[in-house]
Amino acid sequence: MEYVYSALLLHKAGQAINEKNMDAVLTAAGVKADKNRVKALLAALEGVNIDEALKSVAMPVAAASAAAPAAAAGAPAAAEKKEEKKEEKKEEEFTAGLGSLFG
Repeated sequence: MEYVYSALLLHKAGQAINEKNMDAVLTAAGVKADKNRVKALLAALEGVNIDEALKSVAMPVAAASAAAPAAAAGAPAAAEKKEEKKEEKKEEEFTAGLGSLFG
């Protein structure tokens, strides 16, 4: 996970996501960078719009947050459970995709 975090940190800071920068971030965090894992992540991120990927993850979270007040106002519990299951499935699919980056 620290490899993905380093890429996200670099992205947020507006820095280039490359081997040198990732190595610097990981070293600063006290992690001995595995060059093969860094290269694999860089290859997986090639052509990926990180902002769009983050938005697609944030959408299910926002939907779940919006559903909570409706449930408190008396919305049926069954509808809420259905929505939660859909959101959990989307999160599991995204997590599975990220997991494949690390073999």
